[in-house]
Amino acid sequence: MNIAKRFGFYGFGFIIGLVLLFFFLNGKKAGCDYGPDARTLKNIKIKQRVFSTQSLQDLKKNNLDTATVSSLLKLGDVNFGESNTKLDSCKVYVIEGSVKKIKLKMSVQNCEKTATITSIAVQ
Repeated sequence: MNIAKRFGFYGFGFIIGLVLLFFFLNGKKAGCDYGPDARTLKNIKIKQRVFSTQSLQDLKKNNLDTATVSSLLKLGDVNFGESNTKLDSCKVYVIEGSVKKIKLKMSVQNCEKTATITSIAVQ
């Protein structure tokens, strides 16, 4: 069998596999959260969010709302260098990103059932 036929069979099988995957995964919320950034942000997003008084003051001072926090959790990156992950109960993560062309840095205390936004700063 020559090389052209081999590529043809491979391509045909590959396309059928893609169609089957598309058919079975259509409409399902399947995701690939394998990196530490993505896993941490997903873990924070699925928990109940609590805003500290400091974070609410920070939002008000910078004319932002709580939707900004949701956007930052969706588009931001976790800065593990500044985060405190050595705690046993509630780890503290620093999330950085841009929302509406504003660079923000947010501190989140990630406990077992809640995620408390402790502070939000404009950089």
